[in-house]
Amino acid sequence: MPENNFPKLHNAMWPGLVGKGPGSEPLIGLDEMLDNTDNAEVEGVKFDGVDLFLYNPHVDIDIDDDGIKALGDKIAAKGLAVGSVVAPVWFDASAMGDQTARDAWLDHVRKSINIAAKLREHGVRSSGIVRIDSAASVTDWAKDPKANTSLIAESFRQAGKIAQDVGERLAAEGEICWAGMHSWKHMIALLEEVGMPETVGFQADMSHTLLYTLGENAEEHRIVPSDFHWEPDPFHEAMKTLTNALRPWTFDFHVAQNDGTVFGSGSHEKTGRHCVATDPHGKLNIARDSGYWLRDESGQVTKAFNHICWDGCMFPNTIMEQQQTWNDILSAMIEVRRNHGWHA
Repeated sequence: MPENNFPKLHNAMWPGLVGKGPGSEPLIGLDEMLDNTDNAEVEGVKFDGVDLFLYNPHVDIDIDDDGIKALGDKIAAKGLAVGSVVAPVWFDASAMGDQTARDAWLDHVRKSINIAAKLREHGVRSSGIVRIDSAASVTDWAKDPKANTSLIAESFRQAGKIAQDVGERLAAEGEICWAGMHSWKHMIALLEEVGMPETVGFQADMSHTLLYTLGENAEEHRIVPSDFHWEPDPFHEAMKTLTNALRPWTFDFHVAQNDGTVFGSGSHEKTGRHCVATDPHGKLNIARDSGYWLRDESGQVTKAFNHICWDGCMFPNTIMEQQQTWNDILSAMIEVRRNHGWHA
């Protein structure tokens, strides 16, 4: 029987930027991240593509059409595709801020949608979404949850209309540090208020969504018992509850590992700690637990994602500079595809 060749296996480029810079470690440029991806190989299998962060120094959000073409050419020359792209919405903008901040947020998303669409026209990109976040703190949101959720929903709705016009989709990442998205129930309530289920959905990252089950930043939405110590039965039941609720909204999926703690680096707020694929402290069985997202309630492969992406934010540079790190990640991704993929 032939080896599964779907979903395609992508590597995230933003670990070279997120949690790096002033007060932390040096940034890792796009060329180096592409080389690390291109050089990874396990039993003749290589990464199929990359997901991009549309932020300097990797990709300028104001890149022109010639620059987009050059970017596409560079990535295609390595035999890699582009999948999902991350809109840089945090730095001077917010989906929940004042009018100026919300206008800036929408402008960044509009530019990101344009880049994604142009890369599709180029031919280097055939799948993926534009990732968005609320870019606001949970503490600020909690001052008026109902009104603030409505502000975020309106921002997402406006962005969804822009995406819809050019055949793109948006996915909000489930991460405990983002306002109105910091628990699984808040995330669903937000998406329901947006009301564009074909265009504005959810991005599941195994590392971040694990913290949803623990009720981090939203104890009232904890799924596992308060005295939980990673026993398999309550973990299994919590993951079924979580994924059955969010899977219908999920447009994009990140494979990752987490040690059950929270962590922040550089300017990045505390969120789930990504671990290397082989970390002995990792709480996830990557090959098994990815199936909660890649299979439906009856255990059938959904084929919902043409590609999946590894996300390993905030690894130390000494780890990221080792080629074995990327080979280990690729090996984990291959096992995910073997277990939950399909051949086409």
